[in-house]
Formats: sequence, C-alpha cells, structure tokens
Amino acid sequence: MHFVDAKSILSSSCGMNVYRGCTHGCIYCDSRSRCYQFTHPFEDIEVKQNAPELLDAALAKRRRVCMIQTGAMSDPYMHCETSLRLTRRCLEVIDRRGFGAAVLTKSDRVLEDIDLLARINKRARAVLQMTLTTFDDRLCRIVEPKVCPTSKRLETLGRFARSGIDTAVWITPILPFINDTEENLLGLLDGCRAAGVKAVLFPGAGVTLRDGDRDYFYAALDDHFPELRERYEKTYGLAYEVMSPDSERLTRLFVSECKRLGLDGYTDFGKFFDFIAKMPGDAGEQLSFF
Repeated sequence: MHFVDAKSILSSSCGMNVYRGCTHGCIYCDSRSRCYQFTHPFEDIEVKQNAPELLDAALAKRRRVCMIQTGAMSDPYMHCETSLRLTRRCLEVIDRRGFGAAVLTKSDRVLEDIDLLARINKRARAVLQMTLTTFDDRLCRIVEPKVCPTSKRLETLGRFARSGIDTAVWITPILPFINDTEENLLGLLDGCRAAGVKAVLFPGAGVTLRDGDRDYFYAALDDHFPELRERYEKTYGLAYEVMSPDSERLTRLFVSECKRLGLDGYTDFGKFFDFIAKMPGDAGEQLSFF
C-alpha cells in the first residue's frame, strides 16, 4: 500500500472512500475497470491518510446533518484497516459531529467498530450494509476468495440487528450459469430473515463487465469454471450488462419471497438509497418498492 494526501473526501452525495483499490480479490469487481483510471496495481492500496481531517473540515461546514456513506468503490474494512484504523477515525469524526453513518462492506472486521456505530445510531442513525452473492460458502470462497464467507457475514448482520442498528443486504452480483439459481436466492433470503435484516436489494440477476474487470473475470473463469468462458463470449460478447437468462423469473421470485418472509425488498437502486439515506425525523414513511 502507499499513502497520499487527498484534496477532498466527500462526494456531492455525501459518499466517501478512505481507500482506493481492494485486497478482497472478488472475481467480478467492477472497480477494476479501466474507466476508473488506476495508475497503480489494484491491490496496491492507496491510503488517503488525511481523510479524517478532510472529513472533519467538510462536516463543520454543513448546516444540516445527514448520512455519510462509505464503501461504494472500495471496502472500508479491507485487511489494512486492522492496523491503520482509518475508517474508525472517520467514524469518530462522524460521531463527534452528530452525523449518521452508512457502511457497506463484505468483511466481519466491521464488528471491531460495532460500539462506535451503536453510539452513532443513538445520536443520529447508523446502517450496516453487506453484499451477499452466494449462499454456498464453498462457492463464495471461489468468487470472493480473500474475504469472510457468507455465513460469517450473516452472523455479523445478526449481531448488528440485535444491537438495534438497521441492516441492509445487497444481493448482487448474480453471475450467469454460476449462482443464478432459485436455491441460491432462497437460501440468501432465508439467511437475511434469520439475521433480522431490515432491507434487501436485488437489482436483477446479472453482472456488469467492461474493459479491465472483464479480463480479470475471464481469467477467473479459466481457473475455476473453464467450461464457461466460451459460453460467456458467445452469449454476451463485449456487453456491459451481462444478465442471466433467468433474471426476470428470479426477480419475481425475490418479490414473492420478500412478501412471504416479511422482508422490505427493493429492486430499484433509487428507492433503496432513499432508505439508506433517511435520517430520523425526515418527513414521510419509507415504503418498499418492487
């Protein structure tokens, strides 16, 4: 990893990434795409060492508290967070300034900050979001090899839910001919219900591939699913949106199962993001959107 002084930390939508790059090794990672113009190897993590100071200055200027979100482009709980604690320092700023925090991660390292997120939740609001891709831990260790398996993530979600913190799950991506099965979707939804998850997003059964991450994904297919590369190339070519042939059926199944299990299910990013960004006292009730 290497350290830099960033010029800014908050996006216009109040998102932040204290790291750039990732060490989780997920075979489908869109952040590897060449359009993001990485000038260093993806696993050579760029650490924005002045992120807490930048965040403190940015929040001091804001007249209205809101949810500060992290994890969209780079997981805030990668391996380096254990020693650097940069995400925690930013959460401490958020807590001190009275803002809310929404964290998106695949790592159970977030448990190290459950005390801090619980404190933020008492003053404002905290939301833990986790990505779940496959219910089968064995398959999970292939497609997401350097991060904790799904079973550990569900345990983590359960602990946060029991602490009174809202939890949300992204069921994505669904990889055609790999995990685009009814069994996988039903297993994930049952796991979410058991863990007390508040909201679940299922934006269709598919994955996005473009220059950079497509190359990495196909290399992984060669290693683990050698019979699938030719099928992908013939079926999808250079398409950006690579949708499962069963996407519509799985989406209908998602809708019906969420209703049966009493889960707040979303198939629309916008409505899901509204739920994540909602602060206590905001006008209106948040409704599920199918």
